[in-house]
Amino acid sequence: EAQLVESGGGLVQAGDSLTLSCAASGFTFADYGIAWFRQAPGKQREVVSYVNNKDGKTYYVDFVKGRFTISSDNAKNTVYLQMNNLKPDDTAVYYCTVGVVTSVSATWFDTWGPGTQVTVSS
Repeated sequence: EAQLVESGGGLVQAGDSLTLSCAASGFTFADYGIAWFRQAPGKQREVVSYVNNKDGKTYYVDFVKGRFTISSDNAKNTVYLQMNNLKPDDTAVYYCTVGVVTSVSATWFDTWGPGTQVTVSS
């Protein structure tokens, strides 16, 4: 059974940095993609970034391009999200999930970690 555990969240000021970690188990890590989503209060969960562990290709949503960097350590079954120049709008619970990434689509399984809270004060 796939399991994911996020960590690394916290309370920071605008302009600060945080690195989130997603530790995965229960599946062949190198065969799948891992995505970071976030959910702010009163809003829908939205994708932030993902990495395809098969080929290392990455994707970023426009509002984090240039500020966030996703990376994957296949030896540790862990994906990281380096977040720089954080803004108050980045405040949310951040979740990771696993799925299948192809050249034309990304499909995420309904498997989520407990999430990690990121709060950015102005």
